Amino acid sequence: MRRILLVSAVLVIGVISAGAIYYYQQTRTREKRGSATVEFVTTAPALKKRPVKSIETVPWPTYGYDPARTHATNQLNMRPPFRQLWTVRTWNTLEFPPVVGYGILFVTQLKGRFFAINAATGTTRWRKDFNHCAASSPTIGQDVVYQAFMQPWPCNRYPRTQRGFVVAMLVRDKNGRPITGRILWRFPAGAVETSPLLVDNVLYFGSWDHYLYALDVSHRKRPRLLWKFKADNEIHSSPAYGSGLVYFGTDNGSVYALNARTGGIQWRAQSFARFGRREYFYATPTVAYGRVFIGNTDGTLFAFGARTGHLLWARHAGTYVYTAAAVWRRKVYVGTWDGKVSAFDAGTGDTIWTFAAPAAVHGAPTVLNGILYFSTCPHCGTGGSRYTKQGPRGTFGLDARNGQVLWKFWDGQYSPVVADRERLYVAGHTRLYGFEPLRKLAQKKPKLQKKP
Repeated sequence: MRRILLVSAVLVIGVISAGAIYYYQQTRTREKRGSATVEFVTTAPALKKRPVKSIETVPWPTYGYDPARTHATNQLNMRPPFRQLWTVRTWNTLEFPPVVGYGILFVTQLKGRFFAINAATGTTRWRKDFNHCAASSPTIGQDVVYQAFMQPWPCNRYPRTQRGFVVAMLVRDKNGRPITGRILWRFPAGAVETSPLLVDNVLYFGSWDHYLYALDVSHRKRPRLLWKFKADNEIHSSPAYGSGLVYFGTDNGSVYALNARTGGIQWRAQSFARFGRREYFYATPTVAYGRVFIGNTDGTLFAFGARTGHLLWARHAGTYVYTAAAVWRRKVYVGTWDGKVSAFDAGTGDTIWTFAAPAAVHGAPTVLNGILYFSTCPHCGTGGSRYTKQGPRGTFGLDARNGQVLWKFWDGQYSPVVADRERLYVAGHTRLYGFEPLRKLAQKKPKLQKKP
């Protein structure tokens, strides 16, 4: 009897020990340090220069600024301090920032009201009400703006079979004269929560129905479906583009690279699994230096090889990562729901600096002329299983080199700023703001002559 009890005790201890080891292995922070020589392309700049004429006409054409979604540019030269010029109320939440083209800001609020706003004055040129939920930025083509919509209002998350669409609106005629957003077409799909990507007259977007779509939009009045690819789960992660491939993440913790022309799969990579499941990729991929940078909601920032899908490095950034990454001068920037904004070495993944924000950071940061802008969200992550930082909303500008605060504004919530060559535009909670750099105003003033 004593032997049976002893054996039973040993078995129980063994089971407990095995369970403890398994629990530790599943919950431990997993990281991988990278190399600045393996699949790290430094011969081409991460921020490709756009033609000056293109910047003058359409200075900020898409979410993340460019098809690679770098969220950064050195070609729009302005720095704080700023003077506020105008404010526009949109009457509901702005989850994604506007785009700028033809002297107009195009933006959609959550309830589906689409605004075309004069960039210089803040007056509303025209508005359209679609009564479908919207959580994405538009994108601008040749005289056309494209916007994605999710399920009909109200924004009920279930059933997941709800339908949405992408709409094309004409904003200028063939002579360059403004038009009040005449609808050219609507393309039906599942609820579309991604910001459309336009490359060489092909429009890419993902949907709740698990498909990534590629539309030929070279004919303005009649889009043509080139292909659609079925992924392993819903797609909330907006597509990004680089060197002939389209990248996106899914709710199953997968990252895909597809041939942009055919839709054929180049590779699929995955996030870390815990207890047999993977958390999802909400963030949009960022393509730079021959790598794909993307944050997972488990709090990990990943770097995958752009051509191979190899995991090059992984760094635990915080409790949750919902922001897309910005890249600038071999640094990668993300924010987290526990109120951190961090800069990582693009080659190795090593942390360069971390800034403690007053609240959660949900929207992607933007680097503009060496300043990193981001916004804080007061209640993002409330009720989550891990810590999220609650605090005031606002928009901040940090020195991208060291994280030093250079500028603050009281409003903000999700995504921070876009710009053109004259002004900075801030997306607040429900308002848009136009700012002008004070340095420019000083240059306009005549020089005072000295007394004789």
